[in-house]
Amino acid sequence: MTPRLLAGTRSSPLALAQARATAAALEAAHGWAPGSVQLHEVRTTGDKVQDRALAEIGGKALWTKELDQFLLGGTTQLSVHSCKDVESERPDNLCIAAFLPRADVRDRLIGAPSIDALSQGARVGTSSPRRTAQLLRRRPDLQVSIMRGNVATRLNHIASGNYEATFLAAAGLDRLGIEEGNAIEIDTFLPAPGQAAIAIECRTDDAETRALLKAIDDEPTRRAVTAERAFCRGVGGSCHSPVAALGLVEGDGSLWLRAELLSTDGAAHVSGEVRAAQGEEEAAGLALAADLIGRAPPEVRLLFNPA
Repeated sequence: MTPRLLAGTRSSPLALAQARATAAALEAAHGWAPGSVQLHEVRTTGDKVQDRALAEIGGKALWTKELDQFLLGGTTQLSVHSCKDVESERPDNLCIAAFLPRADVRDRLIGAPSIDALSQGARVGTSSPRRTAQLLRRRPDLQVSIMRGNVATRLNHIASGNYEATFLAAAGLDRLGIEEGNAIEIDTFLPAPGQAAIAIECRTDDAETRALLKAIDDEPTRRAVTAERAFCRGVGGSCHSPVAALGLVEGDGSLWLRAELLSTDGAAHVSGEVRAAQGEEEAAGLALAADLIGRAPPEVRLLFNPA
């Protein structure tokens, strides 16, 4: 079968699961036969380099730059991303044309029933500055070490005893059919901007593909993630920065955005919230960013580069 669309995706099991979900959604929305949207697998630099933090080797662009090349070169018509891995500033010639409905935004703790149950001085593995800061804010006695790799690699580290615990996104585990871990409520660990959302990107000038993707775009997810990403842009957050944000569309149609900035060790932090009517999501994110930067302690502010 000649594919109608070719979708670029990373080659990890989770990325492929997300890309297959996107392909299935497009085929269902347009009445196409299974296989009409085919996958073009790419092993990105972020997948190849597993022994260092992203900030040391180029940041979040390591997840997107190879996919961008195939998209801009015309090999693929769309790219499927974990939204939290997509930089908040993207090239003008690319656009996020659709979001699938968002899944569980929480983190899961793997290796222990709760944060309080971790042993004194336990070694916890994560490469996330946000998770590190949020964890140390509650348990400064813990020792946090860099852990990278796909879901299976991280689970194996815990099973082998290399670390006592780690964190994984509940949405990713659910998409892989893995039930391990204990969910941490968002009042304890506010998630990363874009967490649990699948973002589908195409060329800005590709009107045909944009129209096809519009059919699977989930409006509540778009509104929430638009606010979160605007907040991240406003504070100048990067993969170095302990930043958390979550938008929720409420019953009356307004958007509730909560956000938090932390120092690297979690000892200092600032948080806030804002509500916005439909169409005001980006402005709300930027306003909350200015508010938090203005109130942030010096040890938090120095980690950010506000616009």
